[in-house]
Amino acid sequence: MRTKTALTTLTTFLFTTTVAGLAYAEQTTDGYAPEITSGVSDKVMQTTNEYMIAAANPIAAAAGRDVLARGGNAIDAMVTTQLVLGLVEPQSSGLGGGAFLVYYDAESQAMTTFDGRETAPMAATPRLFQTEDGEKLKFWDAVVGGLSVGTPGTVKLMFDTHQKLGKLEWRTLVQPAIDLAEQGFEVSERLHQSITADTERLSVHPDTKAYFFDGSGNALPVGHVLKNQAYADTLKAISADGADAFYEGPIAEALVDKVNSAANPGVLALADLANYQIKEREPVCIEYRSYDVCGMGPPSSGALTVGQILGLVQPYNLSKLGPTSVESWRLIGDASRLAFADRGRYMADSDFVPMPTEGLLAPAYLKERAALLSGDKALESVSAGSPEWDHAMLLADDESVEFKSTSHFSIVDAEGNAVSITTTIENGFGSRLMSGGFLLNNELTDFSFATHKEGVPIANRVEPGKRPRSSMSPTIVMKDGTPYMVVGSPGGSRIIGYVAQTIIAHLDWGMNIQEAINMPHAVNRFGKYDLEEGTGAASLQAELEAIGYEVGVRGLTSGLHGIVIQDGKLMGGADPRREGVVLGR
Repeated sequence: MRTKTALTTLTTFLFTTTVAGLAYAEQTTDGYAPEITSGVSDKVMQTTNEYMIAAANPIAAAAGRDVLARGGNAIDAMVTTQLVLGLVEPQSSGLGGGAFLVYYDAESQAMTTFDGRETAPMAATPRLFQTEDGEKLKFWDAVVGGLSVGTPGTVKLMFDTHQKLGKLEWRTLVQPAIDLAEQGFEVSERLHQSITADTERLSVHPDTKAYFFDGSGNALPVGHVLKNQAYADTLKAISADGADAFYEGPIAEALVDKVNSAANPGVLALADLANYQIKEREPVCIEYRSYDVCGMGPPSSGALTVGQILGLVQPYNLSKLGPTSVESWRLIGDASRLAFADRGRYMADSDFVPMPTEGLLAPAYLKERAALLSGDKALESVSAGSPEWDHAMLLADDESVEFKSTSHFSIVDAEGNAVSITTTIENGFGSRLMSGGFLLNNELTDFSFATHKEGVPIANRVEPGKRPRSSMSPTIVMKDGTPYMVVGSPGGSRIIGYVAQTIIAHLDWGMNIQEAINMPHAVNRFGKYDLEEGTGAASLQAELEAIGYEVGVRGLTSGLHGIVIQDGKLMGGADPRREGVVLGR
């Protein structure tokens, strides 16, 4: 229920922004794309009765919606949406990257997760990102080129989950992206701006430069019709022969050659592609208020860290405090700092590093850590706790960097199946290498460049075949055993804060899903409080500084896309900070 505090402050605290121009023509979607106009977008919640998709690009969302309209299920719509996103939003995700998928199956009434994270090549060593003298490479020296490229997982994720759970024929799901690649699509304002901002790095490799720039070296303008025959040809092979066409044969050979012959070459081999496997894993869940918040476990730190934040604030009455109280943000900020301390110490690919997964969310441990929040000032210092282990393990704190260019979309189909998927090539435009019409990831830079600290091993160090730790947090919130909320966001390590804040805004402060997504961001990971510039969040700066925080005001471009299922209706929200939309019927 919405609190009085939230109601009275909502109009001043919620934010309005100028986006690359999206505005909704009407509040209830009817199976057709919303009108797209220029100007200010003050997005309002969309409501449907049958099915819904909330995605980061209008073209991709419409493609996914059309699959649902043809009787396809959530997995079918996921495939088509992802393939189109890789074409129209190439800076964020695509065939050359990886993804995490949380899935609820209505027939079996069960939830599972699929790990499509990239893996380190078998030739990778723990010193992959170090000089011969053992010094860590500078981040950008590691990113651009083949050294940062891990074995892609997205194609295998799409194909394997479709073979297991899909409904429509595979070829019909791939065809829309083939058609769009051949006919062309108009370059959006966001893609144009992304190209412009990355001109120097995108111009390093001739084929990447030729694709994203005109003959004079200028970023492709807004409205330019961009065709990609190489992408269409890659998809035609995948359409005919499934994932094998990507992981073996000419596409794989060209990909490996690109990685290993580029400036700053990598160590990817054909065997890495041939041996890649999707991992189906149990979801990680925590009870929050009367809901179960479930998401992706290791190698993602998302569900564990979101879960810890919620578990740490649970003893406190955020509902009564409201969204503009500095006390609310002290509790949320320091809960996040404590959770991130544990994340840095313990979280990595649990197939390689033993982890206290159950201990990190154990009620007794969270109660002990929550007691640290009982004061009225910011915590002077924060360190990792000592959760219960089923064995002994000594680990050092991580030093990895995680960037923000990713995409998220949420789907609920007419049968009640739900997909929450966060998909990425890591940094914007990944490694800046293209092969087969798609960009290759730079996911290996999500590993710690250092292997040890003062002789103690770092959990998230590089190892052959290992999956780098991620903050991607695709989430399904359950109520009485059925999906209630499907949500997630891009944003690097700030994803965790974006998702936790959105859940709190809806469940504690009574905001609808669009209001919760629109809400200004305030994120604290490592001690410094980031407040979203140009929004009401910036007004908290003086009060937060007065209780001991270092505060910075900056852009915080999340890409939250969420759906709430309540009283037989689907209610969806799309982030006004990006160009996404909600569609359905």
